[in-house]
Amino acid sequence: MTEKRRGAVQIYTGNGKGKTTAALGLALRAAGHDLRTYIGQFLKGQDYGELRSVAKLAPWITIAQFGRSGFVHVSAPPDARDVRKARAGLDECRDAMLSGKYHVVILDEICVALYFHLLSLEDVLSLLDGKPEDVELILTGRYAPEPLIERADLVTEMREIKHYYQSGFPARDGIEK
Repeated sequence: MTEKRRGAVQIYTGNGKGKTTAALGLALRAAGHDLRTYIGQFLKGQDYGELRSVAKLAPWITIAQFGRSGFVHVSAPPDARDVRKARAGLDECRDAMLSGKYHVVILDEICVALYFHLLSLEDVLSLLDGKPEDVELILTGRYAPEPLIERADLVTEMREIKHYYQSGFPARDGIEK
């Protein structure tokens, strides 16, 4: 990275649709300005359309998934496999953030990983403590805890008002997947 810029911490949270989409839009905008983005997707191991799109935008955008192919459900205690994947993912995101290669680092669904007790709040706050000044750090997911909200420079809450899923509309390739 040649130009030094001030990076902020942003959070996209809430129960509405659009948190990951907003983060991906920021990555797309950054690529248009020759800024490199690293996206770490927690709890996701499924084949989403963004994986194929991002492959076309390499080397400007890099994406990695830290989840199994199925969905994680709240349970006590959390499945050890999911905890291992989330912790390894957080380490990989920290490495990307500190590498000097990326201007933007996105931790997609990190707030849900916290909510499901796959990661500790202290570990995520530690990651924020180590953020280089020039890296933009984006955290997404429902249930953003108050200590993260307090530390962020920008917090956007997506609020569901109406969703077509309630009328039986299925998830569609290219729109939700």
